[in-house]
Amino acid sequence: MPKPFIAVLMGSDTDLPTMQTARQILDKLQIHSEWKITSAHRTPEATHTYIKDAEHRGCAVFIAGAGLAAHLAGTVAAYTTKPVIGVPLAASPLNGIDALLATVQMPSGVPVATVAIGAAKNAAYLAAQILALTDSDLAMRLQQERLANAKQVLAKDAALQANQ
Repeated sequence: MPKPFIAVLMGSDTDLPTMQTARQILDKLQIHSEWKITSAHRTPEATHTYIKDAEHRGCAVFIAGAGLAAHLAGTVAAYTTKPVIGVPLAASPLNGIDALLATVQMPSGVPVATVAIGAAKNAAYLAAQILALTDSDLAMRLQQERLANAKQVLAKDAALQANQ
C-alpha cells in the first residue's frame, strides 16, 4: 500500500502565497504532499481526474483553497469520501466572506471541514491530525510541535513579566 499523502489544490496561482503556509507545516511535520492548481469551473474534468488518481495513489486528505465562489473544496468533496479541508481565500472586495460562506455551506452528506479565511496553516495541522490517527510517529511529532509552541508562549510571558 502506498504511503498516505496530502493533496493540496488551489484554484489559481494567486492562491499560492497563502497556501504556502500549509507547505511549511507539512514539511516541518515530514508529511508528503502534492500540490496542484486546478479549477472547479475552468478545468472540471482535470480536477475530477486528479482526485481519482490521487485517491488511487494513496491520498488520505485533500486540502482545497479557493476564493470568490470557492467551489473547489465542494467539488473535491463531491468526488471523494476522503476528508476534505477547505481554505476560503480573500480574493474579492468582500475579503473572503464570500469564499467562507461558499466553502462552509455544503449539502448534507457531502461535508467540507472549513478553516478560517486564509488559514492554510490550520488546514495543514488538521490534515496532519487526521493522518496521525493511524501514524503514531506523526502523532508524536504533532505533540512535540504543541509543546514547542507552548514553550514559546511561556518564554514570551516571562520576558513580559521581567520588563514590568
